[in-house]
Amino acid sequence: MPKITAIETSIPSGIMTNLLLVRIHTDDGLIGCGETYYTPQTIEALIHDWMAERLIGAEATDIEAHWRFLYERCTAFGFPGAEMRALSAIDVALWDILGQVCGQPVWQLLGGAAQKKVRIYNTCGGPGYGTQKQSREETATHPGWPGYGDEGIAGPLQDNWSSIHAAGDLAQELVDEGICGMKMWPFDRYAHAGGGAFLSAADIEAGMKPLREIRDRVGNQIEIMIEGHAFFPLASALRLADALAEIKPFWLEDVVRVDNIDTLADFRQRSGLPIAATEMLLGRSSYLSLLQAKAADYVMIDPTWAGGISETRRIIDLAQTFNISATMHDCTGPLTLFSGLHCSVASTNVVLQETVRAHIRTFSEHLIDRPPIIENGFLMPPTDPGLGTALLPELFQPGTNSYRCTGKTSA
Repeated sequence: MPKITAIETSIPSGIMTNLLLVRIHTDDGLIGCGETYYTPQTIEALIHDWMAERLIGAEATDIEAHWRFLYERCTAFGFPGAEMRALSAIDVALWDILGQVCGQPVWQLLGGAAQKKVRIYNTCGGPGYGTQKQSREETATHPGWPGYGDEGIAGPLQDNWSSIHAAGDLAQELVDEGICGMKMWPFDRYAHAGGGAFLSAADIEAGMKPLREIRDRVGNQIEIMIEGHAFFPLASALRLADALAEIKPFWLEDVVRVDNIDTLADFRQRSGLPIAATEMLLGRSSYLSLLQAKAADYVMIDPTWAGGISETRRIIDLAQTFNISATMHDCTGPLTLFSGLHCSVASTNVVLQETVRAHIRTFSEHLIDRPPIIENGFLMPPTDPGLGTALLPELFQPGTNSYRCTGKTSA
């Protein structure tokens, strides 16, 4: 079996500077790719200064042994946050290697195709959403903080701007592409202005305007998901839910913060609307508490935050034991999308995969060598071994992109 000889990391400047890219090299020339998002310098240090000590010289295909060892050591000094994101990136890269060793796509190793294709929805962000590659106008309204829904500016693929100012046109465009749903945040701007605790009747009426425009234009041809970015305390959230019942949302996502599961469960019961929660949770123990509290109708998982492909699969199965559907989060890098796709294909319990069409169409090609294949609103399973795509080698050049390497690569 191949042994790990080196681990490389890169932070892609000028593309997505909150993203950490990871490559793991083996002694037989294989390269596995992974990624994670937020605080990349912190995660880079965890990987090189700590996790590499376990991994360099070890067998690359011992994925579960590495996962369990690193997870248990992480929890020795507090419940993991950045540590779990670092472990997620490593785990994805190791699954990529295992697929290449076996000559099979990862979904095949997870049990084969339970779904022949995976339905997507579009999160209405623009090309700069979640990145630091923004114009002066965008930066003025959205300084780059995580989970801070900006309104964007007018322009091509500026779906966040269009979702507020040309919602009917955007909805028609997505319907024409075969996309079943659109996720938007029409109330975030009022939280930005006042913190979310005071949400006036006028604020709610203004936020409802684009939602009504969508229903007037395309009716029920598209589902509407409402993202709250956890801005609203319970009283405001309930007031929002009362108004939102009119447009029959597919789900409300993170309208209230998820650091009190009992409050979230109370919100679900009192709102009477479907609740999606939440990529903010990391690891199956957190999701178990969510499920036991009956706090969600859909479990949202980010594979490069929650513990990689290994833990994502376990969380999907855990949710299935509660008869709760899972949905995959991706508003970050392309390998998060591919990881979620492999897990989705291999389970009947994943209902939707998040995509950001603005990301896929503007900068994914500057990160990976093979794009995801989308046909009439569905992601198609990759057929190449491993993840079915790879990070571009030019992103891993010494002296650029905060490049670091531990060990010795074959190059």
